[in-house]
Amino acid sequence: AEAAELRARLRAVRHTVLVLSGKGGVGKSTFSALLAHGLAADESRQVALLDIDICGPSIPKMMGLEGEQVHQSGSGWSPVYVEENLGVMSVGFLLSSPDDAVIWRGPKKNGLIKQFLRDVDWGEVDYLIVDTPPGTSDEHLSIVQYLSATHIDGAVIVTTPQEVSLQDVRKEINFCRKVKLPIIGVVENMSGFVCPKCKNESQIFPPTTGGAEKMCQNLNVSLLGKVPLDPQIGKSCDRGQSFLAEAPESPATLSYRNIIQRIQEYCEQHHFQEEKIM
Repeated sequence: AEAAELRARLRAVRHTVLVLSGKGGVGKSTFSALLAHGLAADESRQVALLDIDICGPSIPKMMGLEGEQVHQSGSGWSPVYVEENLGVMSVGFLLSSPDDAVIWRGPKKNGLIKQFLRDVDWGEVDYLIVDTPPGTSDEHLSIVQYLSATHIDGAVIVTTPQEVSLQDVRKEINFCRKVKLPIIGVVENMSGFVCPKCKNESQIFPPTTGGAEKMCQNLNVSLLGKVPLDPQIGKSCDRGQSFLAEAPESPATLSYRNIIQRIQEYCEQHHFQEEKIM
């Protein structure tokens, strides 16, 4: 009955993409926010961003929605909209202050994730982007289990070039394989820094073991692209603005656009293959 309820609610969601990383601080929420902005740049496309990082919900801040409240209607919770075609849901909207700590055990977190999937009235959505916390535990198992009632196109895994990050990302790739979650590919974030004046590139986080490229070759996973560091990304996120719109000519924006294009192509191909099987 529970699976049928979730299926009924998410029937109108065409593509679901999870954004994962075993490591905290690699820019996963930033990537989720910019992926949602990039997809929603096409006004004919309806995009939803679900933040299931229960203890560290940063999506409301990044999307310029701090202080917003969730409204309830007869058809369920209404997402908070950035644009007409970009809706967001996060535990951050349920807290009385952005500084409130969420001190919950696993079952309560799992209950809220289920509620987000079952009770939010997303409407017809082309892309549902799910921003997850770091790690491979409760929240990840819950979202995969609940979404298995419908379908998940796959996961995008975010890393930075240094070995201390790649170590945790390998665990995340193994997690995906164990729970049979397709991997769309890996994004290497903070991959070098291009000086805006002299245009020279410096390696701020040296890839001592070959970075994401070598890891992807070893584990037979696609590398979707490398995003260079740009101080403007952090500034745009702090202001709740889209970096892609604020710095359209930045090397990081061009890299993001290529990655988003590849994710779209993968999802369309995945959808086409599923329809063929059916």
